[in-house]
Amino acid sequence: MSLSLEPLVIRHTRRLPSPVGAAGEGDVAARQFDAALMSVGFKLSAGLLEHLSGLSEATVVDTAARTLPTIREMVGDHVRHNVYFIDFPANVPDTFDFWMQCIAEALADDASRVRTVAQLQTGVLDLLTLPSYGNYRHSYTEMLAAHDELIAAVGDRMTVLHLGSDLDDEVTALYLALAGSTTPLGEDDLRDLRVLAEHRVNGPQPEAIPIRENRALINQARLNAGADLLLDTVTDVLRLACALSEGDVTLQEPTRFRALSRPVRRALLAGLDAVVAVAPAKLADVHAHREAWKRLGERLHPHEYPRWPHAAEVFAIARGEKKAQSFESRVEELLGLSDVTAAAELLKSAPGKLFRSLDRLLRTALTQDERDAVVAAAEQVAPKVSGRVVLSVREHFHNRDGETGERRVFVNRLGRAWVTSDTRAPVLPRERKRLVTALDAEIRRRLPATGHLLIDPDILDVALPLSGKATSSGLGVLPRGSVTPVHGELLRFFVYWKQTHHRTDYDLSALMLDARYTTLSWLSYTALTDIEGEHSGDITDAPDGASEFINLRLGAVRGTFIVPQVNIFSGEGFEEVEESFFGFMLREAEQQGRPFEPRTVRMKSDLRGPGRVALPLAFQRGRDGQWRAKWLHLYLKGNPSANRVEGNRVSVATLLRGIVERDHLTVRYLTDLMADGAATVALWDGETIPDGPVTYIGLERPEGLHPDSRILTPENLRDLIPG
Repeated sequence: MSLSLEPLVIRHTRRLPSPVGAAGEGDVAARQFDAALMSVGFKLSAGLLEHLSGLSEATVVDTAARTLPTIREMVGDHVRHNVYFIDFPANVPDTFDFWMQCIAEALADDASRVRTVAQLQTGVLDLLTLPSYGNYRHSYTEMLAAHDELIAAVGDRMTVLHLGSDLDDEVTALYLALAGSTTPLGEDDLRDLRVLAEHRVNGPQPEAIPIRENRALINQARLNAGADLLLDTVTDVLRLACALSEGDVTLQEPTRFRALSRPVRRALLAGLDAVVAVAPAKLADVHAHREAWKRLGERLHPHEYPRWPHAAEVFAIARGEKKAQSFESRVEELLGLSDVTAAAELLKSAPGKLFRSLDRLLRTALTQDERDAVVAAAEQVAPKVSGRVVLSVREHFHNRDGETGERRVFVNRLGRAWVTSDTRAPVLPRERKRLVTALDAEIRRRLPATGHLLIDPDILDVALPLSGKATSSGLGVLPRGSVTPVHGELLRFFVYWKQTHHRTDYDLSALMLDARYTTLSWLSYTALTDIEGEHSGDITDAPDGASEFINLRLGAVRGTFIVPQVNIFSGEGFEEVEESFFGFMLREAEQQGRPFEPRTVRMKSDLRGPGRVALPLAFQRGRDGQWRAKWLHLYLKGNPSANRVEGNRVSVATLLRGIVERDHLTVRYLTDLMADGAATVALWDGETIPDGPVTYIGLERPEGLHPDSRILTPENLRDLIPG
């Protein structure tokens, strides 16, 4: 098994596959490895430290050399974080004074004096033309020398790295977990699954692969290995073709299909023919992706293979040469005739589509009998609907409280967000309550017996991960809608980016809002200081990477909300730069230290979404005075250039209100249902270790749990979603 897969296991599981090597006295090297990890906020578990101590020194050193780069990248410490103002957060100047200083330096420079004078005469000055603006004025080493060492604090993050089983077993377990996930994976997880599938194609397979995107990547590996394909719909073949062309297996974005070899074409056409031969009604699915099928037909040349006539029918329908009424059109015909009862009856043959249509059916129904028929149909097919869809519909109707709201917030699978007026008719309380009760009962029925349930209270308000696409990759990142407590006196945001080809300027900003979502103040390159804190200075070019920081004193913050954001002022987008990520740190006032201290990083999130303005999360002060993080993972379209916090205050406030005021289904909801069947239920106090096996649900895995325990943390929280 290749050691190149070891970083995947560490990132996904926080476990180090059991190192192998000659026995020896590696205790000194193991303690040094532990100390190096602690400098970036990680530590070896007692079991892992003991295991390493029994290996040779060379084996331990080799293990540390492989592991540390992965850990450092997880927290964002693999790059050098410099700042414009060398003493940041101390001695940050007033914005106007700083600009005047840059102008004075430009006037004193022979190369820039004439150009600067000419601009001043027009009354408009471009800061980017000033020689001393936007570029580091000191080296990274000089910056480090200007700061004292970080003083250790009890609140510093310390993530435990646990001892895993051997690499082969760990890779197999990770593959089975990702391949058999009951919820869609994020883009990075899909990439990892593609890699793992190539290695595990001939090994153990999950009992079921409910997510079609996962199946496409696994089919790609099976095709390459000459194994039988897993196909039961025509769309499975289309997704596989997208995977072979490194396109979008979700079918949300068009794929430019590549030329395919003759063996691959034969495999796809044979698979397509077999699906249609068994179930001709599945030809109706072609309509949903007609254009993609037509483009794929140009690559497959089905007319060259008369032995697969059923496959040819697919492309005939796509070209409009043959008719096949789609399921959706039959439903629309019935609704067009105002026959809601018949539409609901038809939809029972497609339980997932029925559930996704419930709101519309209930709004369309004109009589109580029709509404009763819709709810009865939902109750009847609920056992056949996937758990994530049941939970999504449960969350939807919880937020449909019978009143028409003022706005609706839409977020697509990539995190692009927009707001529109809510013009829907209400869902009546009787039907809403009946549906919610039925859905609760169905979820309760599916939850496994938990035995002794042990819960970390800090995870209770984490939103259920119904889709990995609602979460960015990184360390300490939680699903959209999650709420977690924030402890510390100083809150510091950071953004890092490295451009690929063109000069790129990202601007870190923070907006402060009151309880009515009205702007109170902000920190940005146009407002370097305020009573709340300081900005580290504007960097406008990042050929070797650049960082910006905002330091906030939480006790001084006015208002109720803090909304950090990353604005693209110019250059490459978040998906075009070589690398970009955002995060935040928490410190106590006396800790000092460098601008970036990995031990204090609570979250580091990749920025790889659409749009020109990123909103990773927000912070809200509760009535109890406690600050809490609310996870957003949103992107605004923004302007092609010159995005600034001043220009998007209204849209940010509107989106924030829509997310904050929506109730997301959380871990608390499921644990309340699980408690009904648990032998015992206890909240984790951070110290007491139960003697026997437990089902543990928490933000971090405690040391010392019984080896037969089932452990659920944010890394595998999707396993909590029933199938």
